[in-house]
Formats: sequence, C-alpha cells, structure tokens
Amino acid sequence: MTSPLFSGSGRLPGAGTTRRALLKTAGKAAAVAAAAALALTGCSTGPAASTSASSAAESSSTQFPVTIKHAFGETTIKEQPKRVATVSWVNDDVAIALDVVPVGIPKNEWGGNDKGSTPWKDAALEKLGAGFGSDKAPAQYSEADGINFTEIAKLNPDVILGAYSGLTAEDYKKLSEIAPVVAHPDVAYGTSWQDSTSIIGKALGKEAEAAKLISDTEATIKEKAAKYPQLAGKTFIYGNLEPAKGDGVNVYTANDNRPRFLSSIGMQLAPVVEEKSKGSKEFFLEWSAEKANELDSDIFVTWVPDAKTTDAIKKDPLLGQIPAIKDGALVADSDNTLTLSISAASPLSLPWSLDTFLPQLGKAADAVQ
Repeated sequence: MTSPLFSGSGRLPGAGTTRRALLKTAGKAAAVAAAAALALTGCSTGPAASTSASSAAESSSTQFPVTIKHAFGETTIKEQPKRVATVSWVNDDVAIALDVVPVGIPKNEWGGNDKGSTPWKDAALEKLGAGFGSDKAPAQYSEADGINFTEIAKLNPDVILGAYSGLTAEDYKKLSEIAPVVAHPDVAYGTSWQDSTSIIGKALGKEAEAAKLISDTEATIKEKAAKYPQLAGKTFIYGNLEPAKGDGVNVYTANDNRPRFLSSIGMQLAPVVEEKSKGSKEFFLEWSAEKANELDSDIFVTWVPDAKTTDAIKKDPLLGQIPAIKDGALVADSDNTLTLSISAASPLSLPWSLDTFLPQLGKAADAVQ
C-alpha cells in the first residue's frame, strides 16, 4: 500500500508498480491464515505495550466505547487502545502527533530516509523518547507489496488505523480478523489531514487533543502563508508531467490533499479542474497531452525526478504549451521528501514543508504578477 504520490496512471513517481496493483491482496492464503492465528493467540513479537504504546492510555478526552463510520460500515472500539498499529501513510504521523507511539508502522519506502522514516516523524519520536534505534521505537514493516498482514498480526494490536488509506473491502476484512480497523471514511486516499486527525483522535480517546492539533496546525500554515501575499487568489493546477513517459498529463482533483493544501493558503483550484472534479471520487484525472494548452491556470505544480525533466517539460512541444509553463510559473519539485510531505499531508509534515515549499510557490506567483 502506498499513498497518492502516484501519477494519474497509478504509478508512484519514479516507481514502476501501480497503486491499484498494490491495493490488491498481499501475500498468499497461508500467510493470511498465519496472521489471523497469531492475532487470535495473542502472539506478540513487537515492542511491549508498556514501552511503545503506553502513552495511548495516559489521557482520554473521549468516553469509550466509540463507534466510527467508514467506507466499509462502522467499527466499535470498546476501550482506549494501548497497542496501535497503522497502515498506509499519515495515520502514524497523526498518532505520534497526539503523543501516541504505535507498536508498528509502515516504512517510508518512497521519500523516506535511511531509517525508512521522515525528518518530521524522527523529530516527533525523539521528543517522545521513542526514536528509531531505541527500545521504545515502533516496529516497522514494508508495504511495498501490499499490506503486511503477518507483521501487523505479530504485534497483537488493539486497533489498526487506516483513516487515510486505500483499503479494499478484502483488506479491511482480513485486518479485522486481527483487530478493529478504522478505515477511510469515503474516497480512497481522499481523507483530508483534518478529518484523519479527527477520526484518529476519536479512536485513540483524544478528541479534544485532536481538535487543538488541527487548530494549531492551521494557524501555523496561515501564519507562514501570510508572508507570501502574492499567492492569494492565484489559480493553480497540481499535476504530474513526465515527458519521457509518453502517457499524457495527470491532474489531481479537488479530492486530493495537494490541491487542498494550496486552497488552504488562499490559492484557487483552476476552473477547468474544479469543473472536472464535481461528482468525482477519484484523486486524479487523465488529460491528453494534445490538449495540454487547455490546462489554464496561473501556476502549475508538478513532481519531477530531476532537473533534466524540468527542462524537458519546458521544451516539450505539447507540455510546453501549458499557459503557466509558457509564463514561467512552473513549480517543478524534485525533492521526494518534500513531495511526500505535501502529498501525504499530516499535522507533522505540513509545518515541516512550509519553509521550503512556500518560497517556490511565491517565486512562481511573482512571474505572473
């Protein structure tokens, strides 16, 4: 399982695997059966609850049991979880930001560091005395080939958080054999960081803390963005442009956290994308390169693997006709970690990203003043 760092064709930038493929069943039936058996017998080879996840039960602003509705129905959590596991991205960031150290989290295998983590996650875990390499650190498991049912089951969690995810009904069913699962509320990979925080706060018995975390993070974003008044009202398109791929243009819809972030700092999603987003439950839409000149906006933002790709985009006979690119208002980000911080947006990642990303946007906005 991965996150919407993918291009519209379903690929993670720079990777050959498809997100939809990764969302399919992971592992053979025997592995799943073993995972379920481990969960039922209470086998645990992960960090002990007394170290990694004890902070989950230190304070509660929520009365249990709680019931959380999601895409596959609803999940009831009978008492405040002590052993928390997560899938996908964002969910672990939110738990950690709420001072809950999970017993297990996925590795950041794209955009991560040599610890399979991120700078913002490392800093937050260190603050909680649970940095990687310490006894209190979360166990990590790979999701490169899909959800790691076996490793999650070994940790014997009380709850599995996937409020921001692309869980399938089959994934949800198999995980539910291990522990109660908090799935995404509606659109796969379409949960805003605010909603993810609220949902996870409720699941962990920290609703009041979650509300404050959202408020504080939004205040930080507003304060930083105020230093770039030229962004206010500028229209934007956030897409994926890779000339060498030859598969057109992919544009992120209003359902995706990247456009949501830009909207939150006072920019406006381009009308051409806003219109196409209406009624859609997709996080992206495909756009023919032959119609690239119709992608009208003040600024165009894209991920690129390197500077050569940026030059190739500008020189491309079709992509170079995108109005914002012609006007010199292309923001081409080649920093995978920065891309991750915006794409898999969380209360930890967004504040980390602002001092790097906002100046890039501001420079592009200056080009169209």
